[in-house]
Amino acid sequence: MKPMPDLSFFKLWNISFGFFGIQIAYALQSANISRIFSTLGADPHSLSFFWLLPPIMGMVVQPIVGLLSDRTWTRFGRRMPYLFVGAAGAIVVMILLPNAGSFGLHAAAAMIFALTALMFLDTTINMAMQPFKMMVGDMVNQKQKGLAYSIQSFLCNAGSLVGYVFPFLFAAVGISNIAPEGAVPDSVIYSFYIGALILVLCVIYTTVKVKEYPPALYNEYHDIKADAPVKVSLVSLLKNAPSAFWRVGLVQFFCWMAFMYMWTYSTGSVALQAFDAPVKAVDDGAVMLDTASAAYQEAGNWVGILFAVQAVGSVLWSMCIPLFGQIKHAYIASLILGGLGFISIKLMHDPFLLFGSYFFIGCAWAGMLAIPFTLLTNALRGGNMGTYLGLFNCTICLPQIVAAGTGGLVLHLLSTEGEPPSEVNMLVLAGVYLLIGAVCVLFIKGSQSKTAAA
Repeated sequence: MKPMPDLSFFKLWNISFGFFGIQIAYALQSANISRIFSTLGADPHSLSFFWLLPPIMGMVVQPIVGLLSDRTWTRFGRRMPYLFVGAAGAIVVMILLPNAGSFGLHAAAAMIFALTALMFLDTTINMAMQPFKMMVGDMVNQKQKGLAYSIQSFLCNAGSLVGYVFPFLFAAVGISNIAPEGAVPDSVIYSFYIGALILVLCVIYTTVKVKEYPPALYNEYHDIKADAPVKVSLVSLLKNAPSAFWRVGLVQFFCWMAFMYMWTYSTGSVALQAFDAPVKAVDDGAVMLDTASAAYQEAGNWVGILFAVQAVGSVLWSMCIPLFGQIKHAYIASLILGGLGFISIKLMHDPFLLFGSYFFIGCAWAGMLAIPFTLLTNALRGGNMGTYLGLFNCTICLPQIVAAGTGGLVLHLLSTEGEPPSEVNMLVLAGVYLLIGAVCVLFIKGSQSKTAAA
């Protein structure tokens, strides 16, 4: 096998730079989907069902993109065509989705339109996101892989930071942060527009700066014989998956359950806990938050700021991870800090005190971004890198599907009759899940537990 050369820092940077634009789109979706659907009239007890689409589409799209791109060779590269098509679709949908309540449709039709747009946005974001993970595996040697994924983690969090604060910044400069009942405020709509523009620029930059290895050279670097038959059975690949695939997957299950709760229930929790958003009785006598109120919309913007604080915490904590003697210890510490951050939200009734909670949640996010893919790609060999990464994405998507599918029932069990749904209890449960995930890290054994691998 021909050894892959070391790449300069800027080449490593360029390989992942487009992730910045992709993550802005993903952050806008994560921070605003619950707000958008609540504004359109969704019941908090069924809010989690709207979050089923993102992981379902990821679970379907990413293995397919991995499998097909492993067998694609064009003059533009093997991963790049999927990046370009996915990003182009995401740009169109980002313009349509926040306008779901502005086309004069009645509530049910607006909800269906938004769901359809969300489905296409998830499909295209996943198609555009997966190539960046694959290109690191394709083009970076084992010695530099930890640095490459750290750069990708930094760009991911930088993109998240930008996407999260957009609505807050637009409201601060005078763009309307309230709208008629059933419509999304202009501050959110313009955020999606600017996010789409940045995504265009990032994709253009990536396609100009990054040139994938040609087939013959790629095969030499990855010890693949050109005439060797290529395995295409996903079942066979799963049966022969390295132990890291399954052991890290167990940790992933609890981690991504927790973060699905954060994305779904942060807005309602913050609105009631820290902004004293008004409530109202609905037709069946239930008590719900008044999503048309200024306090609720202000809380929605503040959630973007809190998610930005989470991104800052993630960046800073990612610098601490290499200081641990073993990466397993870093993983455990990250998840414990994140778990305590989630649980502490229930105790915080001042918007600024929530900064500490979300900062610690960012520590868990840093561990989740930096450690699993490093462990997995260092354990993989051969020509199925993209397929394995796509399959590994199921350990991210499946727990989100479980969390979204059962979220309404769990919320009902944790709420008190005659009071608004206790969404903050869902965040406490998220903290418990992260603590369970920290215990599961103990099952990860072997040589891959060295910090040097990260």
